[in-house]
Amino acid sequence: MLKALVLSIWFVFHPVHVTLTSIDHVRNTDSLKVFVRMYYDDFLQDYSLSEGENFTEKKLQKSGTFPYDLMNNYLEEKVNIIVDNKQLKGKLLNIEQEDNEIRTNLLYRLDNKPKVITVRNLIMTGLYTDQANMTIIRINNFEEGVMLTPLKTEETFSLK
Repeated sequence: MLKALVLSIWFVFHPVHVTLTSIDHVRNTDSLKVFVRMYYDDFLQDYSLSEGENFTEKKLQKSGTFPYDLMNNYLEEKVNIIVDNKQLKGKLLNIEQEDNEIRTNLLYRLDNKPKVITVRNLIMTGLYTDQANMTIIRINNFEEGVMLTPLKTEETFSLK
C-alpha cells in the first residue's frame, strides 16, 4: 500500500518523459550553441543502460556532480548534429544540476554556412516508449521546432 502511494506521488511530480534541446547559431561566428535539459533521474537510468554495471550512482555521489568527460561522451552518443553530411563534434561547456533537472551547454564548430542540418536525438529513446525530445533549431532567419520520439529519432532541415 505504501509503495503504491509513493509511486503515485512520484508520477504526479514527474509524469512525463521529456527533454529539451535547442540549437542556436551564434551570429557572426562559426559556432552552434546547444542547450540540453532533462530530468536527472531519467538521465541516470538512461546512462546506466549504456554503461551497465560499470556505472553506479554511488560513484557519482563521491564526486558531487556528473563528470564532464562522461557527460560529454553521453551527449556525443545521444545527440548527433549533421551539417551538410558532416557530423559535428561538440564540446561540453558546463553542467548545471538543480533539484531533479540537469542542464548542459555545448559548443559545436561549423566549417561554413550550413545548407542542410540533420538532428538525431536518442536521449532515453531506448528507455521510454513515450519519450519526447523537443528540439528547436535557430540558424540565421530559420527557426523550427520538432518533437523527436523513439519512432522518429531524427529530422532534416533545409536552411536555404
